[in-house]
Amino acid sequence: MKQGIDKIVLAYSGGLDTSVILSWLKETYRCPVIAFFADLGQEDDPRQVEEKALKTGASQVVIEDLRDEFVRDYVFPILRAAAVYEGSYLLGTSIARPLIARKQIEIAHRLGARAVAHGATGKGNDQVRFEVTYLALDPHISIVAPWREWNLGSRQALVNYAREHGIPIPVTPERPYSCDRNLLHISYEGGILEDPWLEPSEDMYIMTTTPEKAPDEPEYVEIDFLGGNPVAVNGLKLHPTSLLALLNEKAGRHGIGRVDMVENRFVGMKSRGVYETPGGTLLHIAHRAIESLTLDREVMHLRDSLIPRYSELVYYGFWFSPEREMLQAAIDETQKPVEGTVRLKLYRGSCRVVGRKSPRSLYRHDLATFEEAIGYNPSDASGFIRLNALRLQVRALLQKETVQGKPE
Repeated sequence: MKQGIDKIVLAYSGGLDTSVILSWLKETYRCPVIAFFADLGQEDDPRQVEEKALKTGASQVVIEDLRDEFVRDYVFPILRAAAVYEGSYLLGTSIARPLIARKQIEIAHRLGARAVAHGATGKGNDQVRFEVTYLALDPHISIVAPWREWNLGSRQALVNYAREHGIPIPVTPERPYSCDRNLLHISYEGGILEDPWLEPSEDMYIMTTTPEKAPDEPEYVEIDFLGGNPVAVNGLKLHPTSLLALLNEKAGRHGIGRVDMVENRFVGMKSRGVYETPGGTLLHIAHRAIESLTLDREVMHLRDSLIPRYSELVYYGFWFSPEREMLQAAIDETQKPVEGTVRLKLYRGSCRVVGRKSPRSLYRHDLATFEEAIGYNPSDASGFIRLNALRLQVRALLQKETVQGKPE
């Protein structure tokens, strides 16, 4: 146990893990514990969270509404980067951790706490995301990671501890999942999901309707972009938080945004996660569509080559690293011409692009048409093709001469 800790700021959600951790910190360190609840749109009642934290032993509860900052300064930047981890995960939990950790450090400085704590397990990615951010922002902060210190080795042990200490628990045999929710997504791990062969029950999902039970009529949605950021839905300009909430509702009603994947954790193991990212899925698809009109080919291909590295940095927890900031600056430069409107068709779990337009479009009908084109001479293609094929011709000639026994 670390010495010299006289006050701790805990990232507190009110769930099983952090509720037990709050009580355990009080027992173990015998010092005030400040419970910090970050409202990122998880739809918990802050008053109930505060009441529970105080009853569990918090000396003080700090609640901050971070929804606007979360969407504007964290979700939109990864959208501009078209960030997707391992082809499927839109980074909903990953991108929330650096914001929570940064606020924890600010609160610790403001309230004179020399230590911070989190509820991430010793096997997961979140411990890295929290702690790398803590140390990037305050190299001298003390970090308490209960899952790496205590002898409660399983969630069942936490359930038993909570019952012994009179702490209400949200986990039941019917819903044994570990969940994390914010305005961008909700994630599920644990329970039957630990067997990658088993299909999750439909009653697990919260943000999306079962596609089979979704409306039998498609819905069309138009999203406007400016500088790579979404600014309006169906012609109505919206604040970032309201825009994402509206798209969550629309996509969720049509069963859009579910992902079931086995991913590679940063700590070295594979794990299965199930995610619901309804509005984020629409934004990702629409953003790529408007880029197809407005980005130069070489700029797009270069930016796309950066997506795996950028996504890894976010997934691994290196949001406040110089390399992520460098990549962000380069990516944001590419987004200046990304402006226009994309029309999406939502229907029973699917989202298709059915239209796109932009005042800064590089698409030229007079060049692309299969009818007689203006400004393009098809005969120019002959030399272009032969020059590009020259090295392949030379290679083929050499192979032919080698087979014939006449190498040069």
